[in-house]
Amino acid sequence: MATTADLKATFSTVRSLLKRYQPPLEATVNRAARFELWSRREVVIEGRTRSEIFFASVIIQKDYVGFYFMPVYADTKLKSVFKPELLQRLKGKSCFHLKVLDRELTSQIRSAMAVGFAMYKKRGWV
Repeated sequence: MATTADLKATFSTVRSLLKRYQPPLEATVNRAARFELWSRREVVIEGRTRSEIFFASVIIQKDYVGFYFMPVYADTKLKSVFKPELLQRLKGKSCFHLKVLDRELTSQIRSAMAVGFAMYKKRGWV
C-alpha cells in the first residue's frame, strides 16, 4: 500500500514531467495536489470549434495518483506505445492509477507524453 509520502513523490514526479511542456501548454490548475495542462488554441475538431484542448493532468486521490492523459482520446492507437507495466495501471480510457513510481514507469510516462505532445503538434493543436 502506498503511503502519503509515496503519493506525494509520485505526484511531484509526474508534475515535473508535465511542466516540461509549459509553455507552449498552459497550467490552468496548479495546486499542491492537482496540476492540469491545456493548449489554449482555437481549433476545429470533428466540426466543432474549441478554444482550448486538454492535454494531461495529475491529481492526488485517496489511494493513488491519477494521471489523466487525453491524447489517447484523440488517437486510440496511442495505447500501443504503452508498455505492459504502464498499461496495467490504465483504468478506463485515459486515467492511470499510480502509487509508487520506479525508473521504468517514469520513463514510460515520459515517453507517452512525448508521443502525445508530438501528435497534438502535428495536428496543429499546440
